[in-house]
Amino acid sequence: MSEAILELKEIKNRISSEEWTVRQDLAAAYRLIAHYGWDDMVFTHLSARVPGPDDHFLLNPYGYQFSEVTASNLVKVDLGGNVVLDNGFEVNAAGFTIHSAVHMARHDALAVMHVHTDAGVAVAAMQEGLLPLSQHAMFVYHDLAYHDWEGVALDLDERERVVADLGDKNVMLLRNHGTLALGGSIASCFLRLYYLERACKIQLGIMSGTPNMPNQQAIDMMQQTFNNRDSWEGLGRIAWPSMRRLADRLDPNYKT
Repeated sequence: MSEAILELKEIKNRISSEEWTVRQDLAAAYRLIAHYGWDDMVFTHLSARVPGPDDHFLLNPYGYQFSEVTASNLVKVDLGGNVVLDNGFEVNAAGFTIHSAVHMARHDALAVMHVHTDAGVAVAAMQEGLLPLSQHAMFVYHDLAYHDWEGVALDLDERERVVADLGDKNVMLLRNHGTLALGGSIASCFLRLYYLERACKIQLGIMSGTPNMPNQQAIDMMQQTFNNRDSWEGLGRIAWPSMRRLADRLDPNYKT
């Protein structure tokens, strides 16, 4: 029996079935982010709260590409940054700062995803930020917060400012830095990030011409329709199974 299978069985036997399900969904999300080209070498992070009464959450093992993340090599930590289940891996301190800030304050957020794409960083660096120029933008425009860049997020004091700027919003542009999304499930979090990233990319394309601004009635309709948890969770339940099938086709080893 291989060492990898032994490691898988050991991790799986020490956690609940609910946590294992979350680990597989989160590992799938890492593989999908890599598939879309939204990863940044071994940097940026996706996290998920571990089911149960403890404030534990999962992060990627530092030094591993998103395409290498599996259910068993995800690292479980507490809000103090301590590894709760030692599987031989560590987490990135900067990633811990941002994700622990959100998980501490937003217990409604099962998942938090943060990436550094070219389009996301570019729009985050624009003074205007995200503009309501496309249908993709309308899905998230009303739910968007901003946080000014303070350098690499190594100062734990920044957590308070991240939380204050985020408020009750579910997507954020980290100025000069990247994008961030929250969700009551990994599915809805991924969906929000998808629309935010697509909106940023579309905006960059539009900016080469003269934008056509949508009418206010359309903007208001989108806000009324999608500014609630149920809409996103419902869309997530519809879309996520197809994304898991895509992850399976790319490389089913993420589930190990």
